[in-house]
Amino acid sequence: MDQSLQKLSSDEVQSLPIDRLGVLALKHLADTNEWNAHNFLNAGGNLRLPDSTLRCWSEALNWLVSKNLVAFGKPGQSAQPNSIFITRLGYKVLREGHETIRAIERLDVALHSRLERVKSQFLLGEFELAAFAAMREVEIRVRELSGADLSLLGVKLMRKSFGEGGKLADSELDPGERTGTMELFAGAIGTFKNPPSHRQVDYADPTEASEVVLLADLLMRLLDRVEERIASAASS
Repeated sequence: MDQSLQKLSSDEVQSLPIDRLGVLALKHLADTNEWNAHNFLNAGGNLRLPDSTLRCWSEALNWLVSKNLVAFGKPGQSAQPNSIFITRLGYKVLREGHETIRAIERLDVALHSRLERVKSQFLLGEFELAAFAAMREVEIRVRELSGADLSLLGVKLMRKSFGEGGKLADSELDPGERTGTMELFAGAIGTFKNPPSHRQVDYADPTEASEVVLLADLLMRLLDRVEERIASAASS
């Protein structure tokens, strides 16, 4: 990161979006080993920055706290109410960039109950494992609902389950919609679950991994509807 918080002009500070300003503040805290929020703001005052700019510094610090990149109550400084420290996630952002935060925010939703463990993996930074595990959960559930043999895997399982005559195919849908549903599940599993089963997949952009998890969430909710339809048919 080329920019330095202390070298920015007042106009530059006030024009930066809060996430970029926050990451610059985070880098400043790391570079100066600052552990006190009051001292951090005083450093800006020593530069004779106007109050409007110092308020931006304060906004940046509060943004860092809200994103769990910085926390209050540094161990060993418990008597100091303004003591702060950079969190594990904060150091991860310093290493990898604030795209990590954007990806995590995408998953700041109520995921399907069967994907909660996956969300925990993602928050720990295990992006590849989380994406793979999410799609594996989809595959497991399709097998459970269809009663397919354990030897039937991946795309073949999706085509067998949702294809013509498959247990999960909805006979009341237009044939094109049935085919579309089958291809949706087969494509998702073939693209995002099968490759990690055979080789290491590196999600250089964690946002891409978060989108895979969200796609798995959508598929799980479609499977909820499938399960309800099967149960309704069995009881009628």
